[in-house]
Amino acid sequence: MSRDVELWQRTQSGDQDAFSELYEKYSGLLYAHAYKMLNSKEEAKDVVQDLFFNLWEKRIDLEIRQSLSSYLYTSVRNRILDQMAKERNRMKYLNSLQSFLDEGVETTEAQVRETELKEIIENEVAQLPEKMRLVFTLSRNEELSHKEIAETLKVSDKTVKKQVSNALSILKKKLEISFPIFFLFLHLLP
Repeated sequence: MSRDVELWQRTQSGDQDAFSELYEKYSGLLYAHAYKMLNSKEEAKDVVQDLFFNLWEKRIDLEIRQSLSSYLYTSVRNRILDQMAKERNRMKYLNSLQSFLDEGVETTEAQVRETELKEIIENEVAQLPEKMRLVFTLSRNEELSHKEIAETLKVSDKTVKKQVSNALSILKKKLEISFPIFFLFLHLLP
């Protein structure tokens, strides 16, 4: 019977001296192995300590079917691979969260600007002469055609077209916005 097998059997029986001897024999080698993979002294130390802690905790039920050294090296490697996978998942989550927060802030700022612009436009529309405001509102809010507005208000298509044109001209001057941008925001009116 090899010395490792004897020490492991004694460890399984609760012999702390046998366990300490196994620890002394393998901890340095396992630490070097872990350090090569992790390139971090603290993480390598944690992996080895965690392995030996679990080895002691599960000693009674643990069946090692290969050499003890193979089992220990394989366990260290598997723990490191698990740790790396967890770190990748953690980084994915953090990146995803950061993206959400970044986009959420931009979205919120855009919504605030949109709301402010809407209010400004609504205030300016409210100051238009009554008939012009009515024609403009039917055109933009109700999305009625010039013909439909003319029929509803019993005026000519030409009058409706002129009122809408005048309203847009007044709003453009008051808002000091170039036509392309202005037309983009006109759809925001309720």
